[in-house]
Amino acid sequence: MIKNKCSVCPAIKGDGISVENNLVIIHGGGPTAVINASLYGVIRQARREAKVGRVLAAIGGTGGLLAGHVRDVTDLSAREMALLLQTPGSAIGTSRDALEGEDYARLAQKIAELGAAYVLLNGGNGTMDTCGKLCAQLRGTDVRVMGIPKTMDNDIAVTDHAPGYGSAARYLAQSVAEVTADVRSLPIHVVVIEASGRNAGWITAASALARTAGVDGPDLIYVPERPFDEGAYLADVSALLAHKRGVVVVASEGLRGADGKPIVAPVFTSGRATYFGDVSAHLAQLVIRRLGYKARSEKPGLLGRASMAHVSPVDTQEAILAGETAVRAAVAGQSGKMVGFERMPGGPYAVKTRLIDVQEVMLTERTLPDAFINAAGNGVTQAFCDWCTPLIGPPLPRLISLKGATP
Repeated sequence: MIKNKCSVCPAIKGDGISVENNLVIIHGGGPTAVINASLYGVIRQARREAKVGRVLAAIGGTGGLLAGHVRDVTDLSAREMALLLQTPGSAIGTSRDALEGEDYARLAQKIAELGAAYVLLNGGNGTMDTCGKLCAQLRGTDVRVMGIPKTMDNDIAVTDHAPGYGSAARYLAQSVAEVTADVRSLPIHVVVIEASGRNAGWITAASALARTAGVDGPDLIYVPERPFDEGAYLADVSALLAHKRGVVVVASEGLRGADGKPIVAPVFTSGRATYFGDVSAHLAQLVIRRLGYKARSEKPGLLGRASMAHVSPVDTQEAILAGETAVRAAVAGQSGKMVGFERMPGGPYAVKTRLIDVQEVMLTERTLPDAFINAAGNGVTQAFCDWCTPLIGPPLPRLISLKGATP
């Protein structure tokens, strides 16, 4: 249960702000490089809507809203709006508050106090669960509740993909391309790169796009959708070492064995939040101890979701679109829906938005389909690469090697 005093923030209370038809925006869960782009889209579209009063941002997620930490962001300057598009993380703060039944009643009370006619929740699976439950709590009122998808993990159900993923995928693909170039220039070890992804291998799989930069790696990719077999892994690495001295491996932090248990015990688990053990270090140590070959591990971690240097412009524009669409839908009377993306068939990459019943999304994880994983379980298919390539934006910068043929 969230135990915070429910009071209106001094920045809102008593300053003459109209409390009719206000819009409340809440961020939830882990941030991404483009979550603020959705906030930008919400504010921009709300300004266009005559039926929207003020745009009120919960500072620090649902817990912040319950504590009365709210800021009016309606009149951000042009410079502040532009800065949203180049700032990672959440500019208004986010949270992973574990809400209980009575907390939803208190949220509804706070929303009423703020004169809100529209509530938008921007987040992943857990946040969509909150969205659905809050919508149920507000049933019978005139308040419309909408979900805006956000997750670097790309594990939200029904939608083709979610904002946040394209940038994380680009970051990993570019980073793996650079590491591969390093390893090929000094081929003396096996390098294991650990990618984010609790139960879904979308980010890990994106490392395959490193090859579009003109390198021949990564050599092996292991995703959590397939049980990890230590013996098969060592055989894979050994076979590669028979004809090359440097190997690049990308592995998901969520790898599990055939028994369903993580291959490295989690450091900490609380509810849905899991701090995984060091999988890359474990896999590197297996190579050292069992194969007697030099190995090292790399773990980008939060860098993968906070990098603006590798943000995908496609991701940014779709995040803005998701925010704008949610506002338009709420004003039109929609509620209990999440904005999703549907890929248009044929021709150049294009998407259209669609509204998905949030009940179809709540705490439902979308994992890599079988068609995207190779038969050996140590790589991905061309079908995945074709699906993922448009999401990361422009082609990766080409890299060159003068040791052999020029890529």
